[in-house]
Amino acid sequence: MPTPYLNFLKELANNNSKEWMDTNRDWYQEVRAVFLEDVAELLEGVSSWEPALAGFKAKDCVFRQNRDIRFSANKAPYKTNLAAYFSVGGKKSNGPGYYLHIQPGESFIAGGIWMPPADILKKIRQEIDYSGEELLKILNEPNFKKHFSSLEGEQLKTSPRDYDTEHPHIDLLRYKSFIVSTPLADKDISSGNFKTKTLDAFRLMKPFHDFLHQAVDEAESGEGLL
Repeated sequence: MPTPYLNFLKELANNNSKEWMDTNRDWYQEVRAVFLEDVAELLEGVSSWEPALAGFKAKDCVFRQNRDIRFSANKAPYKTNLAAYFSVGGKKSNGPGYYLHIQPGESFIAGGIWMPPADILKKIRQEIDYSGEELLKILNEPNFKKHFSSLEGEQLKTSPRDYDTEHPHIDLLRYKSFIVSTPLADKDISSGNFKTKTLDAFRLMKPFHDFLHQAVDEAESGEGLL
């Protein structure tokens, strides 16, 4: 089923103002309603292997369209994407999550943990120290590697504190975020095929998330993927 997302987002990017949004509020509400339906469908799928998500509603997973501009030089009031995040700890979880980003020419699927606070990063590094071979096995599994190619995220230029530069998993230990992602084409968004591709990608992330869950208490709250 065709989706209405890209045309709306293109117009919003070209007219990012409260006046334009007020004039087109009905259009936005129509787009949001469709997005909530699609997110509900994705949530049902993810819940089949992440049962802790079964009690969530689509609105619990969707980000607000308004930007927080208090500390930003960019004063555009609205995000020019649609986004949803599925994590057993909620949108502000420190645990791993599944992320969908829809934006003309820049849509993607991602998962993992983005820029965790120091205590959580320490836990992840400890898990890599103990079980780095397990993480490498996950990242190098052929189907996983075909979809995500490599681990992403900012890295230290030197070794982290308490870890020797000769550590066998020093390349993994240098990461400050632990993310995998794959792009989505505009044609997949427009046609609605993105939902199948998103669920397939999310399902492939499950072992990666399981590894991160071994390190992180998903009940803790804070900043998550985004």
